[in-house]
Amino acid sequence: MRQNDGPRFTWYSVDVEASGPVPGIHNLLSIGVTAIVADEAGNHRLGDELYLELQPVFPGHVESANAVHGLDLDRLRREGLSPCEAMRRLAEFVERTRGPGTEAVFVGHVAVFDWMHVAWYLAWCGIENPFGYKGIDTKSLAMGVLGVPWDGTGREEIEDRLGIPHQDPGTVHRADADARQQARLFVALLEALERRG
Repeated sequence: MRQNDGPRFTWYSVDVEASGPVPGIHNLLSIGVTAIVADEAGNHRLGDELYLELQPVFPGHVESANAVHGLDLDRLRREGLSPCEAMRRLAEFVERTRGPGTEAVFVGHVAVFDWMHVAWYLAWCGIENPFGYKGIDTKSLAMGVLGVPWDGTGREEIEDRLGIPHQDPGTVHRADADARQQARLFVALLEALERRG
């Protein structure tokens, strides 16, 4: 989206891995963030990245969720950041990388899951959410831009439609790699939207 007076938003592609679906019962275990910045002409590119691993502090663990991300919970208990330190670093990253005069917007693929975990942990730690309620879901965006139904918005399906190479399978469900690939997909959707006028 091109702006005559420069970019209005700095987009943040965010992916999280968790020990289950509900924050406060289950644990947020890792966060990957890729900033997406625009120049004065409105051209978008991938910017700085952040990756954080958190100590699990709640008792809830769903084995199927842990099987997906493969993070070692014992290692995270020893080596992970305290949740509030991780949230502090996230908020500082957004403040440091947000373009002058722009608003930070959360971007997710199934954004309700990722945003919910981030928003809950920020509130629990008493840290202001740098995104507020500003967020966009790439699945919903793809429905509008590509004219496809919800069940046609899997990440690989969108990538195929937009000509984006698939992510290395060995990095899938690693939050930093997922956030980066999701950012590429989002930029391609913005470009497709721009072509539509």
